[in-house]
Amino acid sequence: MFLGIDIGTSGVKTVLLSESGALVEQSSVALTVRRPHPLWSEQKPEDWWDAADRAVRALAPGLRKSVRAIGLAGQMHGATLLDREAKPLRDAILWNDGRSAEQARRMNELVPEMRAITGNEAMPGLTAPKLLWVKEHEPEIFDRISKVLLPKDYVRLRMTGDFASDVSDSSGTLWLDGHTRVWSERMLSACHLDEGNMPTVQEGVEITGTLRRSVADRWGMDIVPVVAGAGDNAAGAFGCGVVNSGDAMLSLGTSGVIFAACDSFVPGPAGGIHCFAHCVPARWSLMSVHLAAASCVEWGCAALKIDDVREFFELAEGVEASVGHELFFPYLSGERTPFNDPTLKGSLHNIGHDTDRARIARAILEGVAFAFADGIEAMAEAGVRPERLRVVGGGARSLQWGQIIADTLNVTLDFPEHGEVGPALGAARLAAFATQEGAAQQPRILNRIHPDPTGSEYLREKRRAFQKIQRLIVNKEIRP
Repeated sequence: MFLGIDIGTSGVKTVLLSESGALVEQSSVALTVRRPHPLWSEQKPEDWWDAADRAVRALAPGLRKSVRAIGLAGQMHGATLLDREAKPLRDAILWNDGRSAEQARRMNELVPEMRAITGNEAMPGLTAPKLLWVKEHEPEIFDRISKVLLPKDYVRLRMTGDFASDVSDSSGTLWLDGHTRVWSERMLSACHLDEGNMPTVQEGVEITGTLRRSVADRWGMDIVPVVAGAGDNAAGAFGCGVVNSGDAMLSLGTSGVIFAACDSFVPGPAGGIHCFAHCVPARWSLMSVHLAAASCVEWGCAALKIDDVREFFELAEGVEASVGHELFFPYLSGERTPFNDPTLKGSLHNIGHDTDRARIARAILEGVAFAFADGIEAMAEAGVRPERLRVVGGGARSLQWGQIIADTLNVTLDFPEHGEVGPALGAARLAAFATQEGAAQQPRILNRIHPDPTGSEYLREKRRAFQKIQRLIVNKEIRP
């Protein structure tokens, strides 16, 4: 049995995978995000560990006893700052935190070779600008920093006592050399840090340590190996078989990502496209990233007084494709691809007396699809235009949303088995692969959605109306 643990933003998920690749059991524990000021987004590292501990212990004891290796996945970019005793110095600053926009702008000016080294430009969502913000605004905390970890790697520390990470997650810090897949002295020094402040970095399929005896006893396991794992998107990609050049994935999690695997390091162009190391050797990825996807559905449920996400999707399904002029702009946390602007705000336009809850729900699903269209066009400018995407994440439960996305992007969507737990599943498969005790099988495709010409034409016209208002919002000519 192989255990995968995914430290997400909205919760921690665990899955148990058999040697044959079957998903045997899963569990989850919710997390909350603190937003004490505009643009801020934080979580307590201790909450990750508590949720991970509870999620693992929620699995059947007999199954836990048979675990032979553990893989980790997690939300990327979170700045987890530790002192010399490995205690958190403050709440972690998350991937969708926008406070460090000015520091990111200065990094782009002061380190012109950054894109060539890391494959990326500085953005407030990435880790490095967050450290500069802390140095400027909380110098007493910065001066006490001993280690900087990513969220899943803090959980690893609590599990094993090891300061370690993997190349895919570390790529999102802006401190990793994309060519050599090791820490860049130039990028670290730009943030007044050095390699001593970093964990060791390994390929995602390598073993970084073993469970502490105390944790193994608490979880009812042997002292099993823990593999490096991956950032959530790379783990989700591995879990659904997106490994080789030409393979691509759509992640419908809290954020939304289009992830295309490639076999060479291709520094991302302007337009908010990332080039990160993949979690397997000699593979990289190009990604468009949208800071709100399934989180827009959660917002819609709250705004429309809906208790169950399934009810939201059922409401939207009652609206015919050609009905409704409402437009939703999904910028609840700003936007990364292609605008790289954390100050953008979400909004609802073109409502009228005939607007009802169902049409608003449909507009929310369409608005996220229109953001994905911006992302896939940015990827095409980078030379990658996927024609087929494997869908993972919680939003993968809705085939209607899948049809809207397929029609908007003019791509075929494949829905793999267990895609809703993509990163946790990928983490478990990395554990199986690393120990050579299980195969990284291609998952079964349960559903396939092709673009519908009628739906594509309607959504193409509606997106033109979306883009007219979008230009005004992006240029700050109107404010939601």
